[in-house]
Amino acid sequence: MATATTTLRLLFPQWQGGNHPAYSIGARLLAWLAPESSAPLETVSVDSYRTDLPVQDGIFARDALRKQADRAKLILDAHSPDRVVVFGGDCLVDLMPFSYLNERYEGDLAVLWVDTHPDIMTPNQFVNAHAMVLGNLMGRGDPEFAEMVSRPIAPSNVMLAGLNSPSDWEKEQIGELGLAVAGPEDLAKDSRRVLEWLKGTGARHVAIHFDLDVLDPRAFSGLLFNDPGAPEGFWDATPQGRMSIAQVVQLINDVAEVADVVGLGITEHFPWEAIAMRDMLAKLPLLKE
Repeated sequence: MATATTTLRLLFPQWQGGNHPAYSIGARLLAWLAPESSAPLETVSVDSYRTDLPVQDGIFARDALRKQADRAKLILDAHSPDRVVVFGGDCLVDLMPFSYLNERYEGDLAVLWVDTHPDIMTPNQFVNAHAMVLGNLMGRGDPEFAEMVSRPIAPSNVMLAGLNSPSDWEKEQIGELGLAVAGPEDLAKDSRRVLEWLKGTGARHVAIHFDLDVLDPRAFSGLLFNDPGAPEGFWDATPQGRMSIAQVVQLINDVAEVADVVGLGITEHFPWEAIAMRDMLAKLPLLKE
């Protein structure tokens, strides 16, 4: 007789990690669009958007981010789920869920980081903490957030999928850590490189971080790079995704066929038309306060 498993859905509309208000509505819309489920849905309380939060020890809104991570941990500990789905929010939302899963499975966890960026920076490179989350999960990045990870994930159990044009500093760190990498061109036809890596880890469980910015902004509009308010060419120097929705879906499902997917975090959704509609409705009579 199969053992029953539990799944927790976590809505985490955090915006401070990337310092943009659109993260919150993007997370809520993801949770609303997701297929209905009998799994419980818990919401991590997130402070409202403000423009006056300070940079603290090199990180924007450090105190708020720390408190929200603590709230997420309390929810996870209260439910003790076998599997976790996260609707984010900026990429930092996966810090506590993935840390929880690595502890839950006693290190028998591989992490597939489907993202156009490696998220291994420190406060010395960038002020926004969402660019540090994978480093934190491996016990690096920012010391305070890394300390929140009770059992750091071994770099050999991590793979970057969809990585595009990392900086020289990022390349050096990826090499130092020995992280496996599959670029968009490696995944254009099949998932072979990822599946070979996964087999080599020996891990039976997998947590998948899916940053929507791995998608090609020419084919999917709900990305930061398609901000209608940004000046022309503003994002030209920033690496952007080159994968299609079909390729990412195939990759994740290929992994699910050979391993137990226990974590799925979907992040960085920017639904520009929904935001425009919200702003329009707020200006109409009988609706505006």
